[in-house]
Amino acid sequence: MLSSVAVAVSAPVPAFELGVVCEAFGLDRTRLGLPGYRFAVCAERIEPVPTTSGFAVTPSHGLGRLATAELIIVLGADPPAAPPSAALSGQLHDAVRRGATVASMCTGAFVLAATGLLDGRRATTHWAHAPLLARQYPRVTVEPDRLYTEDGPVLTSAGSAAGIDLCLHLIRREHGAEIANSVARQMVVPPHRSGGQSQYIEMTIPEAGHPDDLAAPLRWAQQHLDQPITVEVLAVRAAMSPRTFARRFRQQMGTTPGSWLNRQRLMFAERLLEGGDHTIAAVAARSGFGSPDTLRRHFARARGTTPEQYRRAFRTTGPGT
Repeated sequence: MLSSVAVAVSAPVPAFELGVVCEAFGLDRTRLGLPGYRFAVCAERIEPVPTTSGFAVTPSHGLGRLATAELIIVLGADPPAAPPSAALSGQLHDAVRRGATVASMCTGAFVLAATGLLDGRRATTHWAHAPLLARQYPRVTVEPDRLYTEDGPVLTSAGSAAGIDLCLHLIRREHGAEIANSVARQMVVPPHRSGGQSQYIEMTIPEAGHPDDLAAPLRWAQQHLDQPITVEVLAVRAAMSPRTFARRFRQQMGTTPGSWLNRQRLMFAERLLEGGDHTIAAVAARSGFGSPDTLRRHFARARGTTPEQYRRAFRTTGPGT
């Protein structure tokens, strides 16, 4: 049973993510009948460390404390950041070898990737940095649509609030759903969120002028979502073979062409649902899903809701306006 948790920090410390870990594992809830943990904030030196929010925090322990932790959570600054120290890297590898769990929040995935712990594993990070993680560490399978991933003893989470999802998952895994739900109620957050971070991803495309310029074909795709679009069609527009296009797309975008295209169609469908009176059939046709049933199936899988429910929740114009 999980009893010892440590978080490893370095400058600048992401204040929100540190707060999430402290709230989940550092707050004593034993009086409520909930688990308690031996909790520590660890760094290279026990001295004030600046945060991303203009104040400093003082770690309670040095990195040696990681050697006794059953769960180690790593935080990271926005990339590019300095590689982890040999001492931290060694502690993380030792933790995995002795059967402990190692997890990262947001860009802490770059720290784990730099140590080699993510080689051959699935991982996620904040959607804005997922393409960079995939390019810098090609041996990592980056899953940019996930709120968190678990691959063996190593877990990673997406940006900011997804760290809450990760912590509740770890509590659920160790103590069961009832305990995790109780902790979630204390934190006043949902015990489990449906969907993934794709619902927050902007319609980003590579900058024009890149040596393997994908910008032109992807802009074309965004403007022709109602048409059949295949890897072969995009490859022709990029003057590449389909195999080369798919490989370079994955390197630059951190996902597959098919997943990217589905995401663009979903986001376009969302904009149509938010801002107009289009029928569900018209939304499905204009976004390239073809039929209302197909649109509903993709919405349910990616958003955990229906187009009709999404429209009721997020409509920005009234009917007939």
